[in-house]
Amino acid sequence: MESMKLQEIIVVEGKDDTVAIKLAVDADTIETNGSAVNAETIEKVKLAQSTRGVIIFTDPDFPGERIRNILTEAVPGCKHAFLPKHKALPKRGKGLGVEHASRKDIREALKEAQLMQEESVEIVTISELQQLGLTAGVGSREKRERLGGILKIGYANGKQLHRRLMVFGISLEDFREAIKQL
Repeated sequence: MESMKLQEIIVVEGKDDTVAIKLAVDADTIETNGSAVNAETIEKVKLAQSTRGVIIFTDPDFPGERIRNILTEAVPGCKHAFLPKHKALPKRGKGLGVEHASRKDIREALKEAQLMQEESVEIVTISELQQLGLTAGVGSREKRERLGGILKIGYANGKQLHRRLMVFGISLEDFREAIKQL
């Protein structure tokens, strides 16, 4: 099978993630070494973004989201790869992370990140999310969870959903198509 070569540098949390990425694709990584993202790491990510582009690929948990948010704020324009929680579980034992994902799932997440639109012409509004019952009310959490799976952006709470749709470059058309699938 032909190896997938990535121009972008992939930002991951640690060494085990780098190992998993390099087994799945031909790519360079920057490790944040946990959720305490320091100024030196941010500078590396800024340089990488300006020269080759960056794909942020953190674990689908709270620390991973924290890292993603810090970097998104500090380094605009990064692409985002995401793994649903069920694809980031270890075969045995406890934990959750990119390092536990299959090579196929890692490649799919990275391919999806590369295909994301840089910016959408029309964006989903907060009032549209409210009207569709995604931000408050009975069953809104379950709807957001299913929507996150369909759009491959993961679960987000009501406040995070609008921001995540924008970060991932989800067009209004793709959003409405996903709503039909709900």
